[in-house]
Amino acid sequence: MKPLRTLLVDDERLARARLRRLLSTEKSVNVVAEARSVAEALDILRHEDIDIIFLDIEMPGGSGFELFKAWNGDAAVVFVTAFDSFALRAFEVNAVDYLVKPVHPERLTK
Repeated sequence: MKPLRTLLVDDERLARARLRRLLSTEKSVNVVAEARSVAEALDILRHEDIDIIFLDIEMPGGSGFELFKAWNGDAAVVFVTAFDSFALRAFEVNAVDYLVKPVHPERLTK
């Protein structure tokens, strides 16, 4: 099976780095791009074929939910956030999962 082309979207550099490090042990995942904002993510999504997006919710300049309003792609979305209060809304927009920071490696593998 071909690895999933993955986009990490989080305004915190250290959060992206940690998630990238955790995902590096997964043979089924290939992180091909990172974005610090919804605007950067949209630009990447226009030019890259992405299978899965790990998406933060609270970011300066726009929330992860705004990505859904501006983009019509079919990549799977996993929200990764410090807030558990957005879980219901995340599943209402068809997220495939919802991870609360700090992400535990065992939970990420599932």
